[in-house]
Amino acid sequence: MEMKDILNLSVTERMFMVEAIWDSIINDPKSENLEVSDAIKKELDNRIKSHLKNPTQGSTWEEAKARILKRK
Repeated sequence: MEMKDILNLSVTERMFMVEAIWDSIINDPKSENLEVSDAIKKELDNRIKSHLKNPTQGSTWEEAKARILKRK
């Protein structure tokens, strides 16, 4: 599949494709060699602290995904 073919897919189809790609990376035995940068670790720490301060702020993944899929 070429990039032009991918871009001809609907946004929803491309999102499902991205999700499938991420799942395949996570499940790949070689993925354990992936490094997380210090900047990303710091950002994740900040987000965890923010969540712990106000756990009701923000959206669940299910809510965010539903909003995104509704936009199509």
